[in-house]
Amino acid sequence: MVQEHLTNLKNYFSENKPRILDEFFTFLRFQSISSEPEFRDSMHACVEWLKNYIQTLGFQTEIWKTDGHPILFATNLNAGPSKPTLLIYNHYDVQPIDPLELWESPPFEPEQRGQEIFARGAQDNKGQCFYVLQALKAMWEKEGQFPINIKLCIEGEEEMGSISLAKILPQKKQELKADYLAVVDMGINHPTEPAVTLGIRGIVTMDVEVSGSSFDLHSGSHGGIAYNPLHALSEMIAKLRDENGKIQVPHFYEDVGSLSANERSDLALNFHAEEYKRLFGAEATGGEKAFTPLERAWIRPTIEINGICGGYSGEGFKTVIPAKAYAKVSCRLVPNQDPQKIGQLVARYFEENAPQGIRVHVHLHEGGGNAVRANQQSKILKAFSKAYEEVFEAPCQYIFSGGSIPVVTKLAEASESEILLLGLGLPDDQIHAPNEHFGLDRLEKGFIIVFRGIELLGKS
Repeated sequence: MVQEHLTNLKNYFSENKPRILDEFFTFLRFQSISSEPEFRDSMHACVEWLKNYIQTLGFQTEIWKTDGHPILFATNLNAGPSKPTLLIYNHYDVQPIDPLELWESPPFEPEQRGQEIFARGAQDNKGQCFYVLQALKAMWEKEGQFPINIKLCIEGEEEMGSISLAKILPQKKQELKADYLAVVDMGINHPTEPAVTLGIRGIVTMDVEVSGSSFDLHSGSHGGIAYNPLHALSEMIAKLRDENGKIQVPHFYEDVGSLSANERSDLALNFHAEEYKRLFGAEATGGEKAFTPLERAWIRPTIEINGICGGYSGEGFKTVIPAKAYAKVSCRLVPNQDPQKIGQLVARYFEENAPQGIRVHVHLHEGGGNAVRANQQSKILKAFSKAYEEVFEAPCQYIFSGGSIPVVTKLAEASESEILLLGLGLPDDQIHAPNEHFGLDRLEKGFIIVFRGIELLGKS
């Protein structure tokens, strides 16, 4: 019976593939880069298109205006109060496209090459959002109703910290209230291995500015007298870790808890160092040497330098001692670590370790977020795990993700819901790089998993 149902869903996807791809490509063509002001009109056009599309699926829609980019909220509550309510989260904004010259096809002109769709947002997060919409569309067309109550929250600032959504949440608690929250923005480790994510890390980000003089100095006249801010910044960064990779910021680890037996068993997956090197060209030698690569990537806190600049780096040569040097710093956090507290600890580290004659200013960004852990025993996790297993015909693994979606904890608190973290991204989808892509097979699998997960949740 189940197999016949799955076959029918596959047939639906196959028969409707031309229409599905046409609509998906339309969605991908919107240049919805949230972090760059010149794309504001494209952001508004994208959310309007989504609103009109979702209205055809039996939903009532509204656009929440914010100081930043708009948020689309939609509801279908016809299943009634005796059935659970599922809030599904996605985002329609995408990463910037630079460096443009490395793209093999225009980033906002989707192109199918083999069984992959190449475009900015193809996976993160328009591809994952779109298979959710296709599942809802098929269910609405086939049944004329949903087995549970469904709410959609599709925001436009995930790639810049979800600042507007976080600010509006206290005013929208009643609208968002749900039993379950499904965050469809995650991944799996291998194309043939189904997996549900049990946790993601939190994040805090900051800018570090190091100043030494009022203006750039001549390195002949002032070298050996004035302290070079680039030297000072490099020295402070070099001392952030010891020889074993342990972070040297005082009190950084004091709220880090230990793992449960279940979590340790979920981390017992094999890590293939050679495959990692093949995919990414990097050796798995970073982080704390006392932990395995998966532990370091998934459940240990980190500090990373995301960018550093200062002085002259153009063509030719300019012999200066720069007046200032800058670094962008991020920390990935684990449960019980507070982003604001960690940000202040790191800021204090730079301030207290600045050489004499060097001034430090640290600016903590808005949009930080706490780590998230899902309840492995919840009905929604069991329902969607079963859906994954049916579609992949393999046991569902439970994994963690080293990434962060800062607003998830706040959204779960506002909606008073249990969290499910799911998705079908792969490590080599190049989601923040040129030539981002998403497989047609995963578009189909995601469509069936969401369809079946909703059905199973309605029966639980």
